[in-house]
Amino acid sequence: MSPAGCDVLVLGDVVLDVVVHTGGRVLRGTDTDAEIALLPGGAGANVAAGLAREGLSVTMVGCVGDDGAETATRALRAQGVKLALRTVPGAATGTVVVLVEADGDRSMACDRGANLALHADDVPDELLLAHRHLHVSGYALFGPPRDATLDVLARARALGLTVSLDPASVAPLRAYGPTQFRTDTAGVDLLLPNAEEALALTGEPTPARAATALAREHTAVAVTCGADGALWARGGQVTSRSAHGVVVVDTVGAGDAFTAGAVAGLLAGSDGPGCLERGLAAAARCVGGVGAQA
Repeated sequence: MSPAGCDVLVLGDVVLDVVVHTGGRVLRGTDTDAEIALLPGGAGANVAAGLAREGLSVTMVGCVGDDGAETATRALRAQGVKLALRTVPGAATGTVVVLVEADGDRSMACDRGANLALHADDVPDELLLAHRHLHVSGYALFGPPRDATLDVLARARALGLTVSLDPASVAPLRAYGPTQFRTDTAGVDLLLPNAEEALALTGEPTPARAATALAREHTAVAVTCGADGALWARGGQVTSRSAHGVVVVDTVGAGDAFTAGAVAGLLAGSDGPGCLERGLAAAARCVGGVGAQA
């Protein structure tokens, strides 16, 4: 597949989210009443859907299983996202069980399935050249896809694409090694960690100091801080914006929505505060609904 003239190529996971809302704490060793929904998800796919909602032309590249991935891809198709997904024989499409507690916070159990089969040939140069920007979900650096993803990052930059990357999740980030991650991603145009990830990457005591440290290695850094809003660091300067007031229904995908808004702002030529405002607006819309692609 070689779409012509698209804005963004997104590299990352496509999964099914099994979203479990308990309305209270889980009762261990017995039954807990819950509302359960099967929804499209995956950090990469969430960002792709969000970018499409922001009005950008988007292609999603990655892997799905041969078990039928329609539920995982239906929303992407509906948003107009072009799909460059390889079906992996004998593999299952990734699945994530998302436990959402009464305050909207969530925990996840992940089976990445076919996403682990990504290789460099899935992202040929002609696919990169059909886009002006590459966004990479950090999950694509965790596990077997790491070498392929590093290859894609290097080729994208050599071909003149701008690049954004989100570190994805703090536990696999710590397992990867913060120093190694910073070395592997140095020089990207926009790094998008949340506060916990930024602290883990730098060892700094505050998100602002972490953002400043990361901005020495990346052109710009946007750090999400939950209810405290977000920070933008570039060239030794840090600015902040407050979160938008909204009734929180479900925080699943909020970070991915912010990423989509901030990247859309960057590609539109917005300054740091403008990128933050666009990201925070997208995140507020996301947490007001159910599911990562709400």
